[in-house]
Amino acid sequence: MDKPFSDTAAARLLRERLRDLRGIKTQAEVAKQAGFRNANFLSILKSGGSKIPLDRVPDLARALDVDQAYLMRMALEQSIGPAAAAAVLATFGTPVSANELGWLEELRDASDHTDPRLTTKSRAAIRGIFGK
Repeated sequence: MDKPFSDTAAARLLRERLRDLRGIKTQAEVAKQAGFRNANFLSILKSGGSKIPLDRVPDLARALDVDQAYLMRMALEQSIGPAAAAAVLATFGTPVSANELGWLEELRDASDHTDPRLTTKSRAAIRGIFGK
């Protein structure tokens, strides 16, 4: 059987989070918390057999203990494709995860809210934090 979404970031995240949650909650519990009537639907999603329904992203994110904006970006790309997802994000803005918001708040505080430009030097410093 063809799994058209098996190599998407959303399917990979589902597989990783369900693996990480083993021993904490069952797949059936995650499915119930996400509002899915059938726990097997999570198996279909994580194998890439179907797209994550966009209306289920908030509840699924809570059930998986991941940021809603992070999961929405992945689910949106999975649902409508990379080019259309980029167009939606360009129009409405990129959802910011709670972790990204923490970085932004720290940047604002460190710069005394001066709206600093991203320079070559500051870009290099940020990339250095991540070993790039």
